[in-house]
Amino acid sequence: MAFTASIIMAGDKVVIGALDMSFLSATSRLFPGTLVANGPCYFGTAISPGIPTATVMIGPPMGISAPLSLRCDGIANFHGIVNVIAVSTFMGLCTKLGTTIKNALSLKNGIEIKNALSVGNAIAQQNGNLNVSGFVTIQGLLAVGGNITCAKIFSGFGAFAAVAAPFKKFDIPHPTKEGMRLRHACIEGAEIGVYHRGTVKGNVINLPEYWKGLVDHDTITVTLTPIQTYQELSYEVVDWGTKIKVLNSAGGPVNCSFVVYGERKDVDKLQIEYEGDEIQP
Repeated sequence: MAFTASIIMAGDKVVIGALDMSFLSATSRLFPGTLVANGPCYFGTAISPGIPTATVMIGPPMGISAPLSLRCDGIANFHGIVNVIAVSTFMGLCTKLGTTIKNALSLKNGIEIKNALSVGNAIAQQNGNLNVSGFVTIQGLLAVGGNITCAKIFSGFGAFAAVAAPFKKFDIPHPTKEGMRLRHACIEGAEIGVYHRGTVKGNVINLPEYWKGLVDHDTITVTLTPIQTYQELSYEVVDWGTKIKVLNSAGGPVNCSFVVYGERKDVDKLQIEYEGDEIQP
């Protein structure tokens, strides 16, 4: 039976429906101001009148100027699944202790602190600063349109289009001394070059097959060092930079070590000096 009243006052509890299952425990408890509703509840302007879509349905405010449909000034705990169909705006601190799975676009303009696993299956766009105090593990491709500034980069295996640094080195566990490390630095040069070294008994050094597509043969230089006995050695680049002909002016056999250098032709020449305060690729 329906009834209408301007104001209804209940001292302790209002039960709507047939069952009062609010506090089922060994000790009966009563909290003044308790509302028990066995059916769906509508608050505000109903989005789909007459068609229940949830136990509690909250629509826009009705008859007041407040812009919010729901406001929580304390702590809200969600023990199940939270589906956000529209925009979710967090103006303050957002702390997540469980797993977050995102299958759509995520826009973040504030501070986000994560203490648990975050799995993203779609694009995540960060418009502000991102501060990471721990490790970031990336299983796929990392595409960065701007600069990356960091103190150290650790990589099991890396491939880079360009690396600009005051110096380059490798640092590995020492191969023969336990508890020690081994560190070497690279020799710097004014070109993007490659080398090929070895020993030769005879008068022909065969360069790697790929050199004809990698190295400008006009830039090839060769260093020859006699082995065991003195030899008057010279060289000639032949067959369009695929072979080095070694000559012994004394007429004896050739037995020497060699280092062949060349400048790569598959990339632009290194611009040694340029204006500006920023690093250029």
